[in-house]
Amino acid sequence: MSSEAYDIVVVGGGTAGAFAAATAAQRGLDVVILERKSEGEAGHIACGDAIKGKSTFPDVIDLEYLREESFTNETVEYARFEIPDGDTIDYPFGTGSGAIVDRKRYGEVLLEEADRVGAEIHYDTVVRDVVQNDRVEGVEAVRKGDPRRYDAEVVIDAAGALSILQDKADLADATFDTNVTYEQFCSAYREVIEVEEPVEWDDAIVFKPTEELGYLWYFPRTATEINVGLGFQMDREPMELVDVLRADIRNRPEFENATVKDKLGGALPTRRPYDSAVAPGFMAVGDAAGHVNPTTGGGIPGAAKAGHWAAEIAADAIADGDADESALWAYNRRVLTDFGKRFAAMDLYNIFGGTHTVDDLAEILSALPAQQLIDILGRSGTASMSLGLKLKTLKDTFGHWATLYDAYKVNKRTTELKEIYDDYPETPAGFADWRAKRDTFMEDFYAEFDAEPKY
Repeated sequence: MSSEAYDIVVVGGGTAGAFAAATAAQRGLDVVILERKSEGEAGHIACGDAIKGKSTFPDVIDLEYLREESFTNETVEYARFEIPDGDTIDYPFGTGSGAIVDRKRYGEVLLEEADRVGAEIHYDTVVRDVVQNDRVEGVEAVRKGDPRRYDAEVVIDAAGALSILQDKADLADATFDTNVTYEQFCSAYREVIEVEEPVEWDDAIVFKPTEELGYLWYFPRTATEINVGLGFQMDREPMELVDVLRADIRNRPEFENATVKDKLGGALPTRRPYDSAVAPGFMAVGDAAGHVNPTTGGGIPGAAKAGHWAAEIAADAIADGDADESALWAYNRRVLTDFGKRFAAMDLYNIFGGTHTVDDLAEILSALPAQQLIDILGRSGTASMSLGLKLKTLKDTFGHWATLYDAYKVNKRTTELKEIYDDYPETPAGFADWRAKRDTFMEDFYAEFDAEPKY
């Protein structure tokens, strides 16, 4: 078996992997991305394609080139929720606008840019095992049919929700989060379809709740090219994804005579971010570390940041000659006191939602004014309401007052949980105490809302 040595080996060429590799290359490190797909297929990933824009991305690649090449719709101004009774509710974003991307071209540009700034990319390379003694020292892979070993000071796992690296590595003596089960994931399917006439909602992202804590989405890449898909929580009864999607499309006049341009399925984590995503010589980023909004499945901005931060901290550790767990620990704190705490708080709504029916939750959704929904989802945290709105909301939610009250209680609890994450320890020495405090909070939460434990 031939072998090669690098400072950093990145497994997976998605958003997190590309940003990690580009960051490492910009720091002058020898870095390689191992991508299982061919160069022609790389970037082809099942995704909803919706993002807030390039302003949230680390500035280690040509972001303007990324926008010009892959952003197909930058005029998304609001979210539309379709209620099962046939009504629709529009919630303006308020600040800024969102965007829809051509996910394949987006992925291609990320890899082009990683290559341009100095990272190697090995396509057609399937990782089979982890090389490990006291620490992770590399991986074994098959590249275009030839066995090959890749040695590294740090291995970054960016191989997605179904990565085998965490199964192959012995993480028993590390803080690395192993409390991960398939029930904490979502199975998803999406198509890109072409319609004959422009849709009237090309400035919106459209959601429609389904059974099993899932939702259908309709995201317009352009006025005539729509990313459509759906998913369901894997702790629920399986859903025939293709059949459910097809049935809904048939009932939409604007999709008459539509043609399918692309179809793809996948899995994504709908759980809180990993408590720790580091072990000696090893880091996980993006979907491989649960860096996804558990209520929407959105993970592109978080993956970009996580990949960038992981490579920065790995570079510092390599420069100091020590890539053990404590040297990589700052990555955990950076993630979990940033977007990680927000995603962990959002997960409380998933747990809460599992205790109610779709119809019950839809009634609450349809009655709440837009700002109140935003507050309940923890984005601004004001949760204030005028007397008139309170009276109207009480009237519109008659029969669901207990659920409405619980929703506001969950909002308060998300604030408490974020404060716990703000106190994430600066070193591994404080990790056990911090996790015990967080777990006590979760036990109280499960009991308060009569929910099944998720972790």
